[in-house]
Amino acid sequence: MSAHYEAEVLRVWGTQTDGAHDVWHLRRVWALAQKIAAAEGGDLEVIEAACFLHDIINPPKDSPQRAQAAALSAAHATQFLNAQGMTPNRVSMAAHAIEAHSFSAGVTPRTIEAQVVQDADRLEALGALGIARCFNVSGQMGGALFHGGDPMGDSRALDDRAYALDHFEVKLLRVAETLNTATARDMAAQRVAFMKTFRDQLLAEVLV
Repeated sequence: MSAHYEAEVLRVWGTQTDGAHDVWHLRRVWALAQKIAAAEGGDLEVIEAACFLHDIINPPKDSPQRAQAAALSAAHATQFLNAQGMTPNRVSMAAHAIEAHSFSAGVTPRTIEAQVVQDADRLEALGALGIARCFNVSGQMGGALFHGGDPMGDSRALDDRAYALDHFEVKLLRVAETLNTATARDMAAQRVAFMKTFRDQLLAEVLV
C-alpha cells in the first residue's frame, strides 16, 4: 500500500517542495515505526497509513494554518481511507494517530498505534537528520544559523524563529523526554548525544 499512499500524497502536494517534509521523510518514519512496532506491538495497517498520510496537508511553518495541519491531514486521510475501503475502526485509528503526531497540537496518543507513529516522527527530529531538517526549515523561514555574538542565549532570550541553533535548546533536545515507548527512547539516546556533540563542536568553531 505504501506506493498507493505516496501517490495520493504527491497528488495533493502538487508542486509544493519542502526538503524537511518530503516523500523520503514519510518513508523513514514508516521504517522507524516498523522497528518500534516490532517491539511494542500495534496494527501495522493502521500505522502504515498514518505514517504516509500524516503530512499530507503541509502548510508552510509560518502559515496561519500550520497549527491545524495535523487535524487537516487527519480529515483528508479519513476521506481517502474510507474511499479505499479500509474498515471504519482502522480509519478512525489512523486518523487519531495522524492528529496526535504533531508536537504543537498537543493531542495525547491514546492507542499504541498513535504512540508508535508519534515516536517515529519525533525520532526524525533528532540526530544528524534532525540537525539537517532543523537548518532546512530555519532557512525556509529566513532564519539565521545562530546568533553570532551569543549563540547559546546566555544574555538574551532564545528565539528559534530567528536562529536555527536556538531550536536545539527550545525544543529538539527535549523531544526525547516526550517519547512514549521504551524502544523509541533507546533509539533516541544516541541521536541526542550526537546533537550535543555537534552543538559543542559548532560552538568551539564560532566562539573564537
